Order: sequence, then C-alpha cells, then structure tokens
Amino acid sequence: MRLFYADDFRLCVLSNQQAIDITHLVSDLPHLSRQDLMVGLITNFGSYRDKILQFLATAEGPGIENVKIRAPIPRPRNIVCMAVNYMEDGTLPEPAPINAFHKAPNCIIGPGETMILPDVPASNFECEAEIAVIIGKRAYKVEQASAMDYVFGYMPFIDGSARGLPPERNVFFQGKSRETFAPTGPWIVTADEIDEPYNIPIKLSVNGVVKQNFNTSDMAHKIARCIEWVSHVHALEPGDILATGTNHRGLSSVQDGDLIELECDGVGKLHFNIRDDLKRTWSRETRKERQDKGLTPLTEQLTGKYAPN
Repeated sequence: MRLFYADDFRLCVLSNQQAIDITHLVSDLPHLSRQDLMVGLITNFGSYRDKILQFLATAEGPGIENVKIRAPIPRPRNIVCMAVNYMEDGTLPEPAPINAFHKAPNCIIGPGETMILPDVPASNFECEAEIAVIIGKRAYKVEQASAMDYVFGYMPFIDGSARGLPPERNVFFQGKSRETFAPTGPWIVTADEIDEPYNIPIKLSVNGVVKQNFNTSDMAHKIARCIEWVSHVHALEPGDILATGTNHRGLSSVQDGDLIELECDGVGKLHFNIRDDLKRTWSRETRKERQDKGLTPLTEQLTGKYAPN
C-alpha cells in the first residue's frame, strides 16, 4: 500500500494511479489536524487495514497527476539520520563505526517544494539521496533479531547539508537542521511491498544529469542493526523517520534553479527545487570525479557572496 497526503492534506492511497481519499475512514483517530492522521494510521494500521482494502476495491479518485502531493509525514517526532553508513561502492576496507544524528522536524518539505539555501558561509551545499525507514510501533532497546518487525514502510528522503560551516567541529546541528533541508515523499510504501530492502537501486539527478547511482546492497550497517543501535539511545515512536544514509561518491554541489530528482526503485520518485537568493555558484563535479583528479572532496564556490578571493 502507498499512503500519502494530497491537496489540503487529505489522506490518500495510490491505487491504479488514482489518489483514493481515505480521510473519512480514519477521521475517528485522535488528531488536532489532518497532518496528524498519518501517524495515527501508522500506529493503528492493523485495525484499519482491512477496512481500507475493502474501500479500495470499488473506490475511485482523481488521477495522481491531478493532485498536489504533500510530505507523507509533515510533523514527525524524530528524524534520525545514519552517518557514513555505506561502503562507498565497496571502496572502504571496513564499515565506519555506527553513528547517527538528528534533523529538526521542521526541515520537512514535500514533493515539488523548494529547498532554500541560507545566507551562511558554507563551503557548499549537498543533497544526499537516501531511503528512509518509517517506524511502525514504539521501539525501545530492540534487538536485531526482531528489529524488522518495527518497520512500517519506506520512503525516499533527502538529507540536505551545508558543509564547512565555522567553527570547525561544530557542524551537525547548523549544517543539517536548516529549514527545508529534508525533502520527503511522494508516499510511504508499506513494508509488505518491499521484498528485499537491500537491493534497491537509488538514483539522484540534478537537472537531468545522474550524480548518485548506488544500491542499498552497499549499506554498511543494515536496517535491523540501525534500529537496534538507535533504540538503545532513545525510543523510536510510530511515524518516526530513520534515514539509512548515502553513498557519498556521487555527491555534488547544488545551487539556485536546480531541479533535483531522487528515485528509489520500487518505492517512489521525489522531485524538488533549489533556491538561493544569493545566486552563488559552484563547480558541478562529484566527489568521485574530484577524488579521481587528486582534489579535495568538496567543490569550491566559484561566484557570489562568501566566494574565496
């Protein structure tokens, strides 16, 4: 099942390329606004699944191209991002120590929306292609053997990053938790539709040019281990987002006017825009291309405010 929000946050299911509105079926769930209904449905999905499936058998709705798709979880409690969690196409001799960081929930934007590059002296800005796990039930001190039972579903996720902000070593909060720095969507695909989460091709394109192209088979610490580790730090709640990391070799700078497209095969395709009111520019080289030339990984700013003299 593919669950998403459309238009004025009507809760929908994608069926036969139609947006089937199920808001009325779940409106008895406790909520302050429709933006809360997704988490309520995730929490109580077992009680609503059959009713939704029965409704889908005869329901009709507008074509998916005729609705505005919103962020699937507009107000998550937690966004936990795994750090350095890929083997970089097998080039690393061993996995990096397991690690993670938080992004602020108000980083969330949805498909077709705009990531805004802030007026800060970042060396550059990058969009990290990831697949995110959506937690289905409260997970606290979970062991690997049962961790996948806590996965409700998956969705495409972007970890927006402002690199090189001063002071040195004080980077994660100010580099990761900027407004609009977590594009998500278009929908959540329930776990029963993903037979093999470790064989999902992921591609990120900038203005139609493929930059990142990797597979979840390259993931260093698998999803069950990530859930185990994070849940021993703090509890994960239904609707929490656990982003599983990226392969860094295809990362490149993004800048004003860019169209970013992320496709996680079998899960969904997310597109969004980049806006930079300062109109700064950077080289378009990927980290791998720079590495092959013996250069430092991050591209240099070419023009605009904060450009080196």
